[in-house]
Amino acid sequence: MAIDKNLIDQFIKVTTKAALSSSYLVGKKDKIAADKAAVDSMRSELNKMNIQGEIVIGEGELDEAPMLYIGEKVGNKNGPELDIAVDPLEGTNFAANNLPGALSVIAISEKNNLLNAPETYMEKISTRVTEKNVIDLDYSVKKNISNLSDYLNKNPENITACILDRQRHTKIIDELKQLKVNLKLIIDGDVSGALLVTDNKYNVDIFLGIGGGPEGVLAASALDSFGCSFQGRFLFETDEDKFRAKKMGINDLNKKYELNEIVSGDSIFCATGITSGDLVSGIEIKGNEFISETLVTHKSSGLKKVIKQKQNI
Repeated sequence: MAIDKNLIDQFIKVTTKAALSSSYLVGKKDKIAADKAAVDSMRSELNKMNIQGEIVIGEGELDEAPMLYIGEKVGNKNGPELDIAVDPLEGTNFAANNLPGALSVIAISEKNNLLNAPETYMEKISTRVTEKNVIDLDYSVKKNISNLSDYLNKNPENITACILDRQRHTKIIDELKQLKVNLKLIIDGDVSGALLVTDNKYNVDIFLGIGGGPEGVLAASALDSFGCSFQGRFLFETDEDKFRAKKMGINDLNKKYELNEIVSGDSIFCATGITSGDLVSGIEIKGNEFISETLVTHKSSGLKKVIKQKQNI
């Protein structure tokens, strides 16, 4: 079954309206208010749609922000049953401090086709390489880079790795430096970081490291449409994390998830820029009009493009 193409424009509208609402708070140093504006707008737009939607990946626990909570039903109870993953404001710090790369993101699958990701960390890796046994979460950094070098016929010094600039990644970053790999260090926003492997123009060959589990699922839905690879493994640090995961149906807490286990069947992904970044430009307001850019994918139709729109406010 494919998701109706007619829903694409409606989901673009959902992330575009959320991005616009959040854009008024860019640079105001209040990430909670910026997030709430995006959440409230996204919920309002989803509830206008002819869908029976369920939020399977919500947001809020880690950021202590207002939620589109896991299990929340959205839509007007007519139309197709859909699983929905949301990050109404990806990069809350980017928006609060007027830094590049804040996005409003949503991913949609048919019911039961999107992995329910707990609000915990995930070890992840993504590349354009889909052949087996080239890149793997279980390999060492050195082996992955060596395999990637051989596969791409590039020296390590011509390979670029994207990774969140966090203390937890010190060892990986040091290893990459020793291997003479180029680094693209990002300070936030690991949905967009993972998506930089989708196109040669971003000059990123591999994304790796530990980031948010929900963000991993969102990125995976877009990477699937781009024909890229992704693997993820949840990291459960507390008994409470493990209990919540088991309640969500995750029994093997050490499982390495392949892309087709994270998102199966058809999917739609939309990411609208709030502030300009690598993937899309941010909201630009001119008088009573605004310009937006949204990266959209729809797996079954092969749609993968950035859509620019000018609309009245």
